[in-house]
Amino acid sequence: MKVLPTPLPGAMVIEPQVFGDARGFFYESYNEAKYREAGIDRRFVQSNVSRSARGVLRGLHYQWPNPQGKLVSVLEGEVYDVAVDIRRGSPSFGRSFGVMLTAENHRHFWVPEGFAHGFCVVSEFATFSYQCTALYDPKADAGIRWNDAALAIDWPVSAPLLSDKDGKTPLLREVNPECLPN
Repeated sequence: MKVLPTPLPGAMVIEPQVFGDARGFFYESYNEAKYREAGIDRRFVQSNVSRSARGVLRGLHYQWPNPQGKLVSVLEGEVYDVAVDIRRGSPSFGRSFGVMLTAENHRHFWVPEGFAHGFCVVSEFATFSYQCTALYDPKADAGIRWNDAALAIDWPVSAPLLSDKDGKTPLLREVNPECLPN
């Protein structure tokens, strides 16, 4: 397993060792001891899978209180995946990082607690997997605007397909600081 740091403290890209031949491939998608050694010492309590069509953008989501860390990957297709540091007082507050996650590159992206997260599908469809460190809490569910210019996210689509909820989220500067992770 190869761990690639990102400009956002705590967020990292993980490249598993893939064993392949003419029959297909095999890789460990999670190994608690190896992830702990890489600095991800978390217990995952919920696992989700979503399937989305080309151009769908989901995000930027977070929970506060009761934040979720997310270990995400793509099982089919390709997505542009983004994390935004929204931790009050963080030296990288408001900074974003994006990475292509594909079924071909097998990469995983660790998005720690205190970050907003979103992704955009760039293939015909994508099947997206994420393991969470906290259960989904509808009362803590929150989001920030996907196209907030202050975040400088270079999304691969200009007019994504959004849910009604994601189309109405505030800009980061409009969020009451008490409603952001510390």
